This record gives sequence, C-alpha cells and structure tokens, in this order.
Amino acid sequence: MGKVRIPLFAHRGVSGRFPENTMEAFEASRRAGVSGIELDVQLTKDGTVVIIHDETVNCTTNGHGYVKDLTDQEIFKLDAGSWFHLNFSGAKIPTLEEFFSWAVQENNQLIINIELKNDVVNYKGLEEKVIALIEQYDLEDRIILSSFNWESLRKVRDLKPVIEIALLVKGINEEAIAEAKALYAKALHTEISFARSEYGKIACEEGLLLRIYTINDGRDIQSLPVEVDCIMTDFPERFTFKQSI
Repeated sequence: MGKVRIPLFAHRGVSGRFPENTMEAFEASRRAGVSGIELDVQLTKDGTVVIIHDETVNCTTNGHGYVKDLTDQEIFKLDAGSWFHLNFSGAKIPTLEEFFSWAVQENNQLIINIELKNDVVNYKGLEEKVIALIEQYDLEDRIILSSFNWESLRKVRDLKPVIEIALLVKGINEEAIAEAKALYAKALHTEISFARSEYGKIACEEGLLLRIYTINDGRDIQSLPVEVDCIMTDFPERFTFKQSI
C-alpha cells in the first residue's frame, strides 16, 4: 500500500507520558492532535461511573481495594498520579460526567472510545448509566462503546441502537467476525496479530473496520496486509500522521 493517513486514538489518554485515564492525560491528547481517546469505565459501590482500567485501585493510586467496593467519595480522595511521577501528585480518578463536561467544550471534537470494563466484574446497570450520560451531553455521534463482553454489547445495541459498538478481540479469535456481525457491530478492536492473520483480511472483506491496540512503535504497522481504521497508542508523539502501511 502507499502512504495513507491513519487516525490515532490516545490509549487511556497520552498514557506514555501522563498517568493513565486522568484528565491530565486526556488534555494532553487534545493538545497532541489525535483523532480520538480510548478510556475505561467501571462503577463505584454507590453507582458512580468512574474512569479507571484495573478492577482494583492498587496499581494506579495510593489506595487498595476493588473499585466496586469503594464509594465515590473514597475514590475521589485517592491520588492517581504519584505512582506515575511525583510531578502528577494529586491527580484524581475522574468521573465519566467530569470527562464529558470537558469533552463538550469548544474546540474539542475528539472521538470517544469507551471500553465497558465488565468482562471481569459484572457491573449491573453500567450500560444504562453510560448511555444516560451520553444522552445528557448529546454525544451520541462521537461515541464508540467497546467491550470484550458480548452480552454487554448486545444490551447496548438493544438500549440505544444509534450508538456505535465495537467488539474487543484478544489474540486471533476465529469467532470474532461472526460475533461482531451478529451484534451489527461496525468494527473489531484487535491486536496486531489479528490484523496480520487471515481473519483480519476476512473481516475487512466482510465490511468490518479494524482498529488496532496498543501500538507504540510505528514499525509495527508497516506492511500490514489490510487497511486499518485507526491505531491506539500510549505515545502519539512517536507517530507521524502519515504512516506507510
């Protein structure tokens, strides 16, 4: 293939240089000029939608315990920046509502890929709460909801068909194409191995978009046998916006 423009999604924000899934990382994404942001959501004990990847707060805060067992006030007291660097001491775990308030500000048109983190913990009502916030901020046309949880995506499709959904795929899963088509999903979010496999080619032939995670070296996407819709990266500054693929 020749040189083509490949959109970049900042993975958990610019998480290579800022503490992941914090407003600091998201604002850095806006400044970096990427096309979109990928982030992860879970529910606190009292049902607040917060942005964090791990099911526990142990790795990315000064606290301990499962997100599902902590109240929002306990979550908000945690330092989510010092683990990364002392320069970010005091960074907080944001709520999805806080993020949306930022996302609708002037000069912010980023695509927002929200991963529903319900493949380990079954968060009852997560889909409804996320969709309600999307509707409140009138963001339906800028949202992609993704998950490894097939049933969760089917629920999203039933609740709000206009919101784009994408099936997350780990490794080379030969069932992924059929599952995505059964969900009327527009895209598969896959690792590079899937895109390089025969199933990556079949997915494209079937009209599915491929978005690839998590690529931090531009050489990894050279000579791909298929065209990809975007790549997700922790380090957008490492990429030119025209990659040879």
